[in-house]
Amino acid sequence: MVLEARSLRKAAVPSTLIENPSPGNLQSTRLALHVNEDGSSCLVYIASGCHVYKLLIPMDNSSVRKGEGKPPHSCTDTGISLHSKYVAVANLQKQVMDSSLVNRCPHRSEIQSIVLSETECPGYLVLGSVDDYGHLMVSKLDTSGKDIDQLTYSVLPRDSGVGEGSWAGLCFSRSQWSMAAVARSFCKSIDVYDQDIHVRSLHTLWYPSSLNFLENSGPWNSPMGNVAVGGADRTVTIYDPRRWSPISRWVHCSKYEITGLAFSSLDP
Repeated sequence: MVLEARSLRKAAVPSTLIENPSPGNLQSTRLALHVNEDGSSCLVYIASGCHVYKLLIPMDNSSVRKGEGKPPHSCTDTGISLHSKYVAVANLQKQVMDSSLVNRCPHRSEIQSIVLSETECPGYLVLGSVDDYGHLMVSKLDTSGKDIDQLTYSVLPRDSGVGEGSWAGLCFSRSQWSMAAVARSFCKSIDVYDQDIHVRSLHTLWYPSSLNFLENSGPWNSPMGNVAVGGADRTVTIYDPRRWSPISRWVHCSKYEITGLAFSSLDP
């Protein structure tokens, strides 16, 4: 399957919004996006330091069209070419319509991952963030980006955040947004939560660097959703949160460390 871009936008983060961006970890995922229903604009959430910031970017008049005649792998301000197939982008540069600090309780240490997820209620989203000690915060938003209930809930790590901070990842279950999993690299651990209730701690052999919920996973299907984890061992491991041991492993499926996991919604 080949994916082709339909549109592309480029916008600069105002320097007055984030004066000194924090570096983050190599595997940090500190960007989340939501496109409004009418497709006229999108909300981009960016984490830096202990805070989350929100940008409103217009989506109109940024079509992508194919062409020929440019050298491969060239890149300019108005287009990108891959394998001699030139992609021209009209009105690439966009002005940020609005930018602000998300009105929520800040973390005490650097945020490593943020995730934006839909809820069972139409018109609402949940924004989750986790810092390098595993402190999880979840806020409920409406689709306009407004923080409805301020802080929905906050969960401290099981060890109260002692020791050295490291990469931490977060994912929500697509079928049950209250289910969340938090991975911590140096601790070699995966913590599964049902809202602010700790369900289970799972431990990996090597440092995890990616995780995701796996829905409708055939004979291993769990009502809570199985958790897939990958990392320095170059292996994808499937866990059922109801059990202590893994239920499946895809050993050495990557040449290098696994830094991202995604599953097809049509054929998981």
